[in-house]
Amino acid sequence: MAGHSKFKNIMHRKGAQDKKRSAMFSKLSREITVAAKMGTPDPDMNPRLRAAVLAAKAQSMPKDNIQRAIDKSSAGEGDNYEELRYEGFGPGGVSLIVEALTDNRNRTATNVRTIFSKNGGSLGASGSVSHGFDRLGLITYPSSAGSHDRVFEAAIEAGAEDMESNDETHDIWTAQEDLHEVAKALEKSLGEAESVKLAWRSQTPVEVGEDDAGSLLKLIDALDDDDDVQTVWGNYDVPDEVMEKIA
Repeated sequence: MAGHSKFKNIMHRKGAQDKKRSAMFSKLSREITVAAKMGTPDPDMNPRLRAAVLAAKAQSMPKDNIQRAIDKSSAGEGDNYEELRYEGFGPGGVSLIVEALTDNRNRTATNVRTIFSKNGGSLGASGSVSHGFDRLGLITYPSSAGSHDRVFEAAIEAGAEDMESNDETHDIWTAQEDLHEVAKALEKSLGEAESVKLAWRSQTPVEVGEDDAGSLLKLIDALDDDDDVQTVWGNYDVPDEVMEKIA
C-alpha cells in the first residue's frame, strides 16, 4: 500500500458504505464546481474540470450530479471555496500532505490540527514536508486496460516520464505541465483513464512496520473523513504482509 494510492485502498478496505459514498460524491462535486468556476464550464476547454469530471465518472457518479455541480459554478456557488494545503507528520516518521477545499479556513485548520494530534501525528509548517515530494501529473488506468508492456509502450509514446503497475492499476507519471497532453494521447490508444490529476510523489518512501501502520491508517482515515479534505498524500509504504496483519 503506497502513499499515492491511499484513497482507493482506504475505500476498498472500508467497503462501499452509503455514507462514505455520499461524502465522496460531495467532495467530487465541490472540485467540479470550483474547477468550472476557475475556468470555463466546458470540460474540453478546461483541463482541471475535465480531470474532475473523469474522477467523478470513475466513481460512478451519476451524470445528473456532475452536470448539477457544473451548473453551480455559473450560479456563483463556488465563489467562497479556498484551496489550502497542510503538511504534517504521522506515526513512523511518515510525511503527509493534506489538500483541502473550504469555505471556512479557521474551521478546516482547527479540524486538521485536531485530527493530527489525536492520532499520533503533528501538523507542521508550510514547506516542512513538501520538499520531499515532486509535484507531477498522475494518470491512472485499471489493470484491465492492458499488460504492463502494452501500457508502458503507450505511455512512453505519449510523452510520459515513468510508470508503475500493480495488481489493480497502472499509474503513469508525467511532468506537471504535460499532464493533459499526455492524457489526451493515451485516450486514443487506451481509452478513457480512471483518473487524471496533479499529484505529490514522494522522493524517498518510508516503510511502515506493524507497530505504526494501524495508527497511521487511522490518522489517514480521520483526515479523509473530514468534509473539507479532498486528498491525502504521503511517503508511506505499508508492506502487504503488514496490511494483512492489521486488516
